[in-house]
Amino acid sequence: MTSASLAAAARRALPLLDLTDLSGTCTPASIDALCAAARDPRGPVAAVCVWPRFVAQAADALRGSPVRVATVVNFPEGGEDAAAAEAETRAARSDGADEIDLVLPYRAVLRGDPDTARAVVTRVRAATGDGLLKLILETGELADPGIIAAASRLGLDAGADFLKTSTGKSPVSATPEAADIMLAALREAPPGRGLKVSGGLRRVEDAALYLALADRAMGPGWATPATVRLGASSLHAALLAALDTGDPA
Repeated sequence: MTSASLAAAARRALPLLDLTDLSGTCTPASIDALCAAARDPRGPVAAVCVWPRFVAQAADALRGSPVRVATVVNFPEGGEDAAAAEAETRAARSDGADEIDLVLPYRAVLRGDPDTARAVVTRVRAATGDGLLKLILETGELADPGIIAAASRLGLDAGADFLKTSTGKSPVSATPEAADIMLAALREAPPGRGLKVSGGLRRVEDAALYLALADRAMGPGWATPATVRLGASSLHAALLAALDTGDPA
């Protein structure tokens, strides 16, 4: 890609970014830095995604800005305790989370027990209220295209607003093949549902690839912060570098 095309892709991707710190070494100072980066003058990102214990801090730091606060529940294991996932969600919402990224109980799906998985999603959907619910399928573990498609339909039927590829904690994270399957499910869903690609996105070219998939599947103009998110940490620096070196908008 030329510097101009990289800059154009970066301009599209930056407002779709869920700037993330789910590292094991995350500290309050890390959250302050993340929230400051999220409001970079070159353009705010869509959201920050942080551990539940940092939600209140992030919400306070971002108050008055357009940047939303997302957190993870049932993460990263994808457990099957619906009551526990609901309690996590209610606590996070009380602390100021606008968006909940829930790990689907994918092992239940793999063993042919969709009702257990659906029960967790349904309880968390109710606890999320008018917030945004993104359902992490952990597609690298589901692996089989038919199972990814079935999990996508299950999540959408249970009320997920977004389908998300991965936790970023499994050996295989986002892949174009999985994203294509999820986009196919979204084409059949009511309008307003979205896709979040997460895990392994580091270069502007990675963002451009998934935006091209969305354009092809859903049409140019579909990808907005309301319908597409890119979950990453290091991608942010690459996007800003592309904007700095590419042609002006």
